[in-house]
Amino acid sequence: MAQGTKSISSPVRIGICAPSTPFTKDAASRVIALAARTHPHAELVFDEQCFFEDGHFAGSDKQRTDSFLALANDPDIDAIWFARGGYGAARIAEAAVQRLDSVANNKIYLGYSDAGNLLGALYRAGIGEVAHGPMPSDIGRADGEQAVARALDWIVHRKADALDPGLISGQKYAAFNLMTLAMMTGTKLIPDLRDHILIVEEISEYLYAFDRAMFHLCSNLADIGLTGIKLGRVDDIPENDRPFGEDPEAIIKRWAGSNAIAYLGRAEIGHDAQNRIVPFGLLKT
Repeated sequence: MAQGTKSISSPVRIGICAPSTPFTKDAASRVIALAARTHPHAELVFDEQCFFEDGHFAGSDKQRTDSFLALANDPDIDAIWFARGGYGAARIAEAAVQRLDSVANNKIYLGYSDAGNLLGALYRAGIGEVAHGPMPSDIGRADGEQAVARALDWIVHRKADALDPGLISGQKYAAFNLMTLAMMTGTKLIPDLRDHILIVEEISEYLYAFDRAMFHLCSNLADIGLTGIKLGRVDDIPENDRPFGEDPEAIIKRWAGSNAIAYLGRAEIGHDAQNRIVPFGLLKT
């Protein structure tokens, strides 16, 4: 896949579903209005399922699965953009990916946070062009329009400046929220990460929980042949009843080092408006 600017001759139809938690119609209207101003060649198709509510989730497991499948198996949809994170994608990812047809291979899949469950399952199955990057829900952040526009820059035009600036052509990458990936480890959702640089980010977790997740992740990935690991942003860390004694970078360096995984520095991803895009697999220019 070339990462240069895409030539646009017809609208790029972007299907949006919510495999985790509900979106709002007001936020969807804001995203549609932004796209109309900044990316007139993008046609956003919000599935009505995005606005369903079933307890914690954006509809039942079946409704969320059916919405994803309807968009992914639709030959008139060019890309799947996951609306937001939260929790719920792990409940549907394995079964949903098994029901994709050949049409799904020709699409982009973009999201992050809990959507990492689906991104991992898709990448494991070799389906489509998978990437970690901003979602429609980022419209609600401070400066969130920048994040939404950046995602559209990549989906519609493949603009290289939307990518994490530290990515190197010819190297394989994957990027995940740490807690999401740690929970995926050992399941049928985690892809083969051999020869990849793995990038992780986190938000709203105590440092002891971050440490615990890094222990679990690095212990399980020690022997798979990672090229290395990088750390995105770790934000909104709650205060414990006593100082933990290490910051996130010290924690990842320690666990990577004790498991013979190369620590390769910082990356520009995270739960914020500065979140950059990381395509999974071999980066081409």
